[in-house]
Amino acid sequence: MDKLIITGGARLDGEIRISGAKNSALPILAATLLCNGPVTVANLPHLHDITTMIELFGRMGIEPVIDEKLSVEINPNTIKTLVAPYELVKTMRASILVLGPMVARFGYAEVALPGGCAIGSRPVDLHIRGLEAMGAVIDVEGGYIKAKAPEGGLNGANFFFDTVSVTGTENIMMAAALANGRSVLQNSAREPEVVDLANFLNAMGAKVSGAGTDTIIIDGVKELHPATYRVMPDRIETGTYLVAAAVTGGRVKVKDTDPTILEAVLEKLKEAGAEVTTGEDWIELNMHGKRPKAVNVRTAPYPAFPTDMQAQFISLNAIAEGTGAVIETIFENRFMHVYELHRMGAKIQVEGNTAIVTGTETLKGAPVMATDLRASASLVISALVAEGDTLIDRIYHIDRGYECIEEKLQMLGAKIRRVPG
Repeated sequence: MDKLIITGGARLDGEIRISGAKNSALPILAATLLCNGPVTVANLPHLHDITTMIELFGRMGIEPVIDEKLSVEINPNTIKTLVAPYELVKTMRASILVLGPMVARFGYAEVALPGGCAIGSRPVDLHIRGLEAMGAVIDVEGGYIKAKAPEGGLNGANFFFDTVSVTGTENIMMAAALANGRSVLQNSAREPEVVDLANFLNAMGAKVSGAGTDTIIIDGVKELHPATYRVMPDRIETGTYLVAAAVTGGRVKVKDTDPTILEAVLEKLKEAGAEVTTGEDWIELNMHGKRPKAVNVRTAPYPAFPTDMQAQFISLNAIAEGTGAVIETIFENRFMHVYELHRMGAKIQVEGNTAIVTGTETLKGAPVMATDLRASASLVISALVAEGDTLIDRIYHIDRGYECIEEKLQMLGAKIRRVPG
């Protein structure tokens, strides 16, 4: 199992290109199943989850054609089986996103419960209830969700999400694109990735309006036609590299990104003392060699501060001047990185859903272990400023969400290398 070794102390300086957004690419790939012919999706990030989704299509009899720039052409008409098997679904929760498109287009779907989770623990039940509202008959048995559309196809429905769910919103929106009549989805997720999916559906001829607000209206159409679409840039990757620049007192310009979908994060970076300038598709952050100031952060659904940037800001506060409180309102048990940062000398107290971080001038390199995707990004950021070497184990978590992280950091001057486990 690969590890990263990072020697701290280098101030980041330079320019990098931001990859396509994984959280946009996965639902968009799932939505290609709705089309009546071949669809091309460009700007896919080179990540394990994307490979898994493409492999899932291969298992279902679809043969994706991939070019050297990682654009993929998918022709769903070649599908041979309507089953998404457990051995692939268990490695990636986003596999649930094929459920809505398959029922809507082919009238049937059999999708393993992601990760074998209990149905109430994560809002998979929202996906099921949304499809049932559209007339689907659903049985959960043997660890599989088996869904069948009524004769004549799914029907438009009014559906209220009792908790805001990004994948729930996406799944029901995709199913509604081919349903009979109008669907109104209330308390929908407002994330930019949901808007990107709606734009892709509309590029294929769907009639989706209101994406980006909490009420999405979809007028079902008979069929969707081929299209070519470019996935939006990854806002969390963008934010992660900007925080890395801030923590090291450096200057980094990120290109091929979108400043308008990262406003809450950019405001906090300015509050921390960073000089931030933006253009249409780039952001530059310059700390002029200064230590950041501690900031208070509270996560909440978009457009507020994203939970996926919480761990990175704990790392920023760990070496900042002053004390900052980081409040996590989205996920329980999302402070696992704190105990690894303690090993590097960070002063962090966790009280319920709040981490109180008192900045210290120096962190010390130590062997640490990645526990989840964003937690591992916070360990990389802290290692960049720690004295000596930090060895980060279990970095397959990082590889799930960051394309070529060591190459990009090397381009910015970081001393980082990957070693086999």
